[in-house]
Amino acid sequence: MHLQVTHETRLDYLPPVEVAQHMAYLQPWSTDSQQLLSHSLRVEPRPAQQTTTLDVFGNRRTFFSLQTPHARLRVVATSTLLTLQRPMPPSSIAWEQVRERFRYRADALYDPGTEFVFASQHVPRNAEFAAYARASFPAGASMFDGAQHLMHRIHADFTYDTRSTQINTPAAEALAQRKGVCQDFAHIMIACLRSMGLAARYVSGYLLTRPAPGAERLIGSDASHAWVSVLLPDLPDDARWCDFDPTNDRWGWGLPGEDYVLLASGRDYADVSPIRGVIHGGANHRLTVAVTVSPLDPPAGLPMLAADTGRQFQSQSQSRAPV
Repeated sequence: MHLQVTHETRLDYLPPVEVAQHMAYLQPWSTDSQQLLSHSLRVEPRPAQQTTTLDVFGNRRTFFSLQTPHARLRVVATSTLLTLQRPMPPSSIAWEQVRERFRYRADALYDPGTEFVFASQHVPRNAEFAAYARASFPAGASMFDGAQHLMHRIHADFTYDTRSTQINTPAAEALAQRKGVCQDFAHIMIACLRSMGLAARYVSGYLLTRPAPGAERLIGSDASHAWVSVLLPDLPDDARWCDFDPTNDRWGWGLPGEDYVLLASGRDYADVSPIRGVIHGGANHRLTVAVTVSPLDPPAGLPMLAADTGRQFQSQSQSRAPV
């Protein structure tokens, strides 16, 4: 699928901000499941400094600093991509084997997946999450089957309600009330898996939403999205992570579907919030985020993806709109 994503963030300050430094996670990955064809990032006012680097998880992040007073910040990221649903490689490893793989042993070889077993800022490990997860992981069940069953249960048991939680609502609270949005569902699923000693990471991105028949696609009416990647260590290194979206009850290798776009991945939302920063001034601010995901005609002359069979201030621009 050929997609264009426009993610616009606007911050209005009162009084104006004197100086600011920001970090943006707004450039999608290029992987076996999606090919980034073009990307641009426009910042207004023009930054005094702007650099793009890789973080420890492989995400492209852009640092920019503003050294003059400004009452408004506008950041527009535009990306075009080709996406592909990858075939499912076979995985039969039992979940207990995965758990044992990540138990601490003095002589054990380091596995990068260990980074995603421990608790993180938004994802605790506790008995409540383990108790909820246990029904999906009977003795001898495969890791894949358990993760898929857990995804199905979260989708069935929880109500999508944009009024029920805020950006900083603890995952345990969302678990108790059985309500939330995509960010909450992703954090809950990750907390359940980690509480069982399993590795799971948070994925931020986009999902192409389709207007009702006869209705026009509204500019800026789409949303950022979040889902979960689960480690299946019996697969090759380039295929060890399988994606599960408990909000929409969909899964797939590389992406839950070709209508998804992978933006960034980390331990939880705190690692990959689209824009965060530190400002001096601007005691009051108003945040506005508009996301548009549009299907495009296939680009001529470009190779298609091949299927792989084998005051600190944080701008919380994860959309809370239904997806």
